Amino acid sequence: MNVLSVMELVKERLGIRSMVRDNYIAAIVEGVITELEDEKGVVLDKDNSSHLLFCVDYATWRYQSRDSEGSLPRHLQFRMHNLIIHNGGAKS
Repeated sequence: MNVLSVMELVKERLGIRSMVRDNYIAAIVEGVITELEDEKGVVLDKDNSSHLLFCVDYATWRYQSRDSEGSLPRHLQFRMHNLIIHNGGAKS
C-alpha cells in the first residue's frame, strides 16, 4: 500500500491543506498499514480501492480520536473483520 496515496486522501478527508502535520499523519498511516499486514494478516492490494479506502478511514479515525479512549467504531470493526476473513485470517 502506498503511504503517500493514503496520506493525501486522509488530508483531503480532514480538510488539511498545509504540510505541517505530514510527518504525524504519515506515521499514523504507516502504523495502520503495519498493523493490518503484520498483526491482522491482511494482504493489502494497492490496486484495490476498498483496501485503500479502509486504510484512509482507519487512519482518519486514528488521527481524530488520538485523545479519546473510545473503541473502534462498529463500521470499521465490520470492515476490518471482513478484510481478515477475506484474507483467510491472521497469520499464526
